[in-house]
Amino acid sequence: MIKSIPINFEENNHFFKLIFKSIEEGLIITDSKGTIQFLNFRTQELFGYTSEELIGKKIEVLIPNKYHEHHEKYRDNYVKKPSRKTMGSGRVLEGLRKNGSLFYTEISLNYICIQEVTYVVALISDITKRVLAEQKIVQLNSELEAKVLERTGELQESQFLYTAVAQNFPDGIINVFDKDLNYIFAEGKELYNLGITSKKLLGTSYLNRLPTEVRPMIESALKEVFNGSKKDFELNLKKQFYHINAVPLRNEKNEIDKILVVEKNITAQKVISQKLEESLRKEKEINEMKSRFVSMASHEFRTPLSTILSSNSLIDKYLKIGQKDKTEKHIKRIKSAVLGLTDILNDFLSTDKLENDIIQVKNILFDYAEFVEEVTEELQLMCIDDQNIKSFIKSDVKNIIADKKLLKNVLYNLLSNAIKYSKDGQDITFNSFITNKELKIEIKDKGIGIPLADQAQLFTRFYRAENAINIKGTGLGLVIVKSYLNLLHGSIDFKSIENEGTTFTCIIPIENE
Repeated sequence: MIKSIPINFEENNHFFKLIFKSIEEGLIITDSKGTIQFLNFRTQELFGYTSEELIGKKIEVLIPNKYHEHHEKYRDNYVKKPSRKTMGSGRVLEGLRKNGSLFYTEISLNYICIQEVTYVVALISDITKRVLAEQKIVQLNSELEAKVLERTGELQESQFLYTAVAQNFPDGIINVFDKDLNYIFAEGKELYNLGITSKKLLGTSYLNRLPTEVRPMIESALKEVFNGSKKDFELNLKKQFYHINAVPLRNEKNEIDKILVVEKNITAQKVISQKLEESLRKEKEINEMKSRFVSMASHEFRTPLSTILSSNSLIDKYLKIGQKDKTEKHIKRIKSAVLGLTDILNDFLSTDKLENDIIQVKNILFDYAEFVEEVTEELQLMCIDDQNIKSFIKSDVKNIIADKKLLKNVLYNLLSNAIKYSKDGQDITFNSFITNKELKIEIKDKGIGIPLADQAQLFTRFYRAENAINIKGTGLGLVIVKSYLNLLHGSIDFKSIENEGTTFTCIIPIENE
């Protein structure tokens, strides 16, 4: 049984003063029943009491009421089995000040025995700042954890969003490559159009997906992006057109260790653009043809019509004065003008029939030599002074099977051109070579020739060479010739040197009797 004997602190006053001065914590000594026997000045500061107000009072006066019952049991148990508890193993409690306010304390308990009497010694530290700081840290940690969870959720949501956006990137692929141009990221609808999944690409080389012939160019362009430049170019892969845009990606050290490469399939836009360009080209050609037609028509129709009008007036005049010879001359001029107009109209009608597939091939058996003689005689009438058509035939057969009418139109156009574009005294050569399956025709003149710059458009409707603008013609003759030869499954070619002459060569498949 522990005895409770009052200690005479006055007898040991000097000794305790020395101890109390060296202690920065509050110090309270109680007896075994929890009655306060002594306290130092620091305790008075902590709790706001004077020494006189606390000595003789129960220790529970310094503890919040809600802990009294629990504390009394704890105190009784401690007295029965006292132990030394250092500051390091102290307990965190709440202290109750005189003014009713609370503060956090840390209590270290010990006991002393004087004259076989046990006293409980309590060292009290105000740890309010530390506890509040710890609570603040706990709060901050809790808030930080909440923010981390929130941010993690946001990142996951962002990652999901970015992936969803990339996966649905229309007609293209969003890629991220490392310095070796290996895939770090790849998503986009074009992947699935190609039957490729992003998982299969990760870690593989981008260059290996490309045709061998374009790899050096692509590698060089993308390597430059790692030096900080941006690249923007088009790529044609197996008739698929891609627009490539590449930009550098910097890490936290501001170093470029990755690049973003966006591939956009622009094949549809390219096709539309090409069709638009083709339409614009055709429209331009049509407008040019319209202009040439208006120019040609105004010239070709005006001249014969003027001739007919003036000759008709003169005929009336000469009939009145009885000059028959002059009347006949103007009648011939009218006939010639009418024939000229007929030729022009025939060209227009032939073109219209060809465009509407009205003309049909009708092969017949005929004597080719007689046919050549007939055509030559008719065209000889068109020749100017001292101009002749010299024909030559090399053949082992007399008769051939072909469309005589179409063939005549071909020869008529080619020979009339040769006559028209040749000068006085320059003969026209008309050669024919016949084999078992083929008729080869050569028509050669020594006329003005075709300028090299105009030769590419020679078979374009209403086109007139620069050196032939002032010579009568519709610009349809050669177009008609080529169309007729196409119907006959034949071909036409030419060689021409300006101011030296032109040679047209036609090859037509035929049958013999």
